Amino acid sequence: MNVCFLMYPWDQIDPDNDTSLALIKECVKRGHGVATCTPSNLTIRDSVTCAFVTVIGRMEKVPGSLKSFYKKAELREEMLPIAGFDVIFFRANPPLDPIMLNFLDSVKDDVFIINSLEGMREANNKLYTAAFGDRHSNIIPATHVSKNKNYLVNMIKESKADKMILKPLNGFGGSGVILIEKSAMGNINSLLDFYISNSDGSSNYVILQDYIEGADKGDVRILLLNGEPVGAMRRVPGTGDHRSNISAGGSIQKHTLSKEEKALCKQIGPKLVSDGLYFVGIDVIGGKLVEVNVMSPGGVTYINKVYKPKIKVEERVIDFIESKVQDKLQALDRRIKLRKTVEEA
Repeated sequence: MNVCFLMYPWDQIDPDNDTSLALIKECVKRGHGVATCTPSNLTIRDSVTCAFVTVIGRMEKVPGSLKSFYKKAELREEMLPIAGFDVIFFRANPPLDPIMLNFLDSVKDDVFIINSLEGMREANNKLYTAAFGDRHSNIIPATHVSKNKNYLVNMIKESKADKMILKPLNGFGGSGVILIEKSAMGNINSLLDFYISNSDGSSNYVILQDYIEGADKGDVRILLLNGEPVGAMRRVPGTGDHRSNISAGGSIQKHTLSKEEKALCKQIGPKLVSDGLYFVGIDVIGGKLVEVNVMSPGGVTYINKVYKPKIKVEERVIDFIESKVQDKLQALDRRIKLRKTVEEA
């Protein structure tokens, strides 16, 4: 099996805790061919979608630690046709580049892409969670999305809660997430101006959500594979920060899914799978779905650490990918045999 990880540059990898690196290492460990590529390195040559990729050399003995693997990996640059890979594993950080998806449209029928292009287009930002609909309203906090400052100010005034969460539509890693309070309404207009307005005259969508009681104690990151939870951890905010994201200084703890959280996963799992969103990270507070992360969900290495040695999430992810590729190859082989039967008739 040959896998291309479409992701951030190799030199931006955190060799201690990077989820993409853990997945890459598992592929190399199993003897699969692995390459990485940034979205900006996609290209077309003679009407064939290609990419300038970084090929990771095969290893006779794969180091045990991520850091050692990262240091010892032998890299070489190649220009290769994307359709020649069995899998494209999408791990690029938000925001989603629509041009990149246009490149991949030409190979989506030839290569197993995780997550699917259609699913990525639909779910790449926080609107996917906000628009779940009335039948899901019991699992998401009251949410408002707009560029209209007056509307958002009115929503804050009308809210029964004393606190609300304000965040940019395309943020990630806790970037730009702030807690606002009605007692500080004098600052709201300037905050909204900052979030909505750009210097070039364009504007941004922002999300306003009801504050969930208990959020100050952290949230739960759950990783779902093919609609089923495969690992979870509690993220606790750092001192003086309401955000629990690890990138924002939060810490991690073991977490066993509650009955409420299991029901939430069961409720949203089928939709994720039907949208081709096979590997997803969801953030949950007080049993409420706050975010769905579909571009580069992280947490694999942290979950492995707090549950060591019982859980190795990357093994289950690569098991799943191998099974999907095998299904695709078997279907192709069957198609070839049937076609030959017809031609020889």
